[in-house]
Amino acid sequence: MRQRPPAHAGLRHVALFVQDLEACERFYVDLLGLHVEWRPDEDSVYLSSGQDNLALHRAPGPAPGGAVLDHIGFLLRRIEDVDPWHVFMRDNGAPIAAVPRTHRDGARSFYCLDPAGNRVQIIFHPPLAGALRPLR
Repeated sequence: MRQRPPAHAGLRHVALFVQDLEACERFYVDLLGLHVEWRPDEDSVYLSSGQDNLALHRAPGPAPGGAVLDHIGFLLRRIEDVDPWHVFMRDNGAPIAAVPRTHRDGARSFYCLDPAGNRVQIIFHPPLAGALRPLR
């Protein structure tokens, strides 16, 4: 194996095909606090927290090639923020797919569903949270 190139910066972009673009945009903007970065056309919107990029594309039908997404994750800075996020998402109508639990590696998370049925993990993961840039 060749020497690995310089380390990448981690997951910074995810693109999802969604049936109800407007409902998904509201979910990610209103509940998760992302902002609209770019709307290239009526069937696409690009969202960001300032450190990442989530593209939502209106699906004309089933995902091309039968692609299946397991989940996407939103990283929290503190373990004590997981349970309040769970309550917030639940109380705002996000279907909960798995309640908060602490994992063997010290991470703590829960899963909810967006309006298109994509699994969204809200997670505190110690190594990643420790490497986050300070908020501006």
